[in-house]
Amino acid sequence: MGKEYPAQSGGYEKFSRQLKRAFRNTPAQTPAEMESALQKGEYVTKELEALYFLRRYRHLKRSYSI
Repeated sequence: MGKEYPAQSGGYEKFSRQLKRAFRNTPAQTPAEMESALQKGEYVTKELEALYFLRRYRHLKRSYSI
């Protein structure tokens, strides 16, 4: 997902830095908390992917519709 980050917003480097900072600053201490945080992260990733594909679909639909 990060490779699609807009260049005008800082590009992949900014995305990567923010992601690493977020993982370093996590308050999770126990393995159960870490597992919960990872599951939440996977959920957010899936939701972002769905929004990205929806955006692409709508763009293609607008481009090819008469």
